[in-house]
Amino acid sequence: MKRLDKEHERLLSELDRRKMKRRKDSDEFKVVEGVIDPPTLKALYKLLNKGTISALHGVISTGKEANVYRGEDSDGNPVAVKIYRVSTAETDFMLEYIVGDPRFKRIKKRSRALIPQWALKEYKNLTRFHEAGVRVPEPLDIQRNVLVMEFIGDPKSSVSAPMIKNVEIPSPVKTFNQLLRMVTDGYTKAGLVHADLSEYNILWFKGPVIIDVSQAVLKTHDNAKRYLIRDIQNITSFFRKLGVESETPEKIAEHILASGEE
Repeated sequence: MKRLDKEHERLLSELDRRKMKRRKDSDEFKVVEGVIDPPTLKALYKLLNKGTISALHGVISTGKEANVYRGEDSDGNPVAVKIYRVSTAETDFMLEYIVGDPRFKRIKKRSRALIPQWALKEYKNLTRFHEAGVRVPEPLDIQRNVLVMEFIGDPKSSVSAPMIKNVEIPSPVKTFNQLLRMVTDGYTKAGLVHADLSEYNILWFKGPVIIDVSQAVLKTHDNAKRYLIRDIQNITSFFRKLGVESETPEKIAEHILASGEE
């Protein structure tokens, strides 16, 4: 613990030396044991030295896998900095989504070895989705278990975008169709299935933006069809509550699968 505190003090000293703007409110910068550990601090130093980030501010969101912080790039523009937990990570569920992926051939079950691969998997998945034209945060850089990506929200006020479940969607039918197109493009153009899509990992910023894609699998994955149907079930269930009628998830999935074979 003393070592962790010492490393934490070193990081804050470095940030201050670089004239980084950091609010002192403890709620604005939550350092969670198991997230900001010495190796993570080294990863942050490297991103600082590269100029990828020049400031680190408050927490945007917290989750079981990672915390997302609001940062700044070298031009002062907001970026999102996702820091994956290492020492306290629960990695058993990750194996279901990464074992067998040809992009990751040597999978180690120890969290300190698996988490950097899991972070890299999200970076690679974001890249695929982004290049396919699917609205996701653009990946900017990665260092070990620290992923830097596009900030989704108002760049002037640095207010992050809300989850879709917390907004009044102006046109539910149109938005539902948009999401189905995004899922279809993800499958046919990026070759990926999100595998955990729901109203909890879709942001609303001038339309839907899909996030949290670390578990997304290649469409050649043994369970890709099952995950695709599950994704669609979650989306249709959410939009059904908003009065949107649709075909069954299985039927929609069959259309997408058929599109992928064309």
